[in-house]
Amino acid sequence: MTLKSSLPIPLADATDIKKELNLKKLELSALLEVTQAINNNLPEYSLYKIFHFTLLAQLHINRLTLFVVDDDWECKICFGTSYNFKKLDQLPEAIKEISEITLISDLNLDAKWQEFETVIPVFQNNKILAFVLIGNSQAYYSDIAALSFVQTISNIIIVAMQNRKLARQRLAEEAIRNEIKIAREVQTMLFPKALPNNQDVVVHASYIPHSSIGGDYYDCVEIDQDRFLFCVADVSGKGVPASLLMSNFQAGLRTIVRQSDDLVKVVKELNHLIYNNAIAEKFITSFLGIYNRKTRELQYVNAGHNAPVMLYEDNSCQLLTEGCTMLGIFEELPFISVSKLQVPNKTLLLCYTDGLTEVFNLEEDEFGLENTINFLKNSRYLSLPKLHEELLEEIKNHNQGSTSFQDDITLLSCRFK
Repeated sequence: MTLKSSLPIPLADATDIKKELNLKKLELSALLEVTQAINNNLPEYSLYKIFHFTLLAQLHINRLTLFVVDDDWECKICFGTSYNFKKLDQLPEAIKEISEITLISDLNLDAKWQEFETVIPVFQNNKILAFVLIGNSQAYYSDIAALSFVQTISNIIIVAMQNRKLARQRLAEEAIRNEIKIAREVQTMLFPKALPNNQDVVVHASYIPHSSIGGDYYDCVEIDQDRFLFCVADVSGKGVPASLLMSNFQAGLRTIVRQSDDLVKVVKELNHLIYNNAIAEKFITSFLGIYNRKTRELQYVNAGHNAPVMLYEDNSCQLLTEGCTMLGIFEELPFISVSKLQVPNKTLLLCYTDGLTEVFNLEEDEFGLENTINFLKNSRYLSLPKLHEELLEEIKNHNQGSTSFQDDITLLSCRFK
């Protein structure tokens, strides 16, 4: 058996193999550096710096610019160029339309872009994340396979930073959700645990926030054995800022009522509190009433709030409109009046916030006050919980069956026996 001798490798082929091995060695080293940087959880600017030096030192790319998109395109890395691309306001449309590795010479760009040879897009899930522009690289980086590696390593680091950003956003969103949950629990604690229900009067309330936390409020405070104060209020705006201002209002109301039962003083002090604590020009509309079970007298102040409906036994009604302007608009209220009226037997009072009447159907017809009054006339003998339930069902039907309302809805009703 005769063994054939191995044929010598041609010199040109040996040179190409050596160059290919050197290239793979450089690429492996670059990949290792970038992976270690990501695993070390370095900040974003450090990752960009390592990416920069990796391409320069390991892959011998001497001219590079990296544009990353967030809300807009921003140049994150720029080196080896005579023009500072970080000053650029806009990325050319010709580059933004690229979906594959492209030669600069194939694009109609002005002179400053001619410092580069190639544009490399970076994708994730078919969405463009970045563009890498390189120039003055070693000759073998004009090879498409080598350029693909630059694209790969760019993709690894850009996607890693995107994932890290998303992780931070998720943590921030979770923190906000927890804060809102706590605020919601605190807000729930502000509502009275029990409402009057005796031989003289029955009070019932319902609260449906637009979001997880809202700016509506109701309260009922016993003053003495004969009198109690009830209140419905609405902060301009929604969400946490509105709920914080309402918390101040609630704390202030209860503190002031312990010191004085004079409605003029109560309203003036509340106005002073809101004026000095309101954020971003917020204000509060409010209805405050004090009912005396013994004398059947109701005193009230309507501070720019939707007029409560007083429905009498003969189905006639009265709107409680008198009072003052909204709270928190003026340092001193320009006027204030306290109204007093006698409440006959079998009278029904409904206080509400504008989320009830300002429900619109597809034809932009408002549910409105008239529909509210008609509903009360037809349903006045229902128990108050049932009355609230059916009134909310009525506006749900007006809203094409949706329970997604545009504002918080608060109902507080009193049945005077």
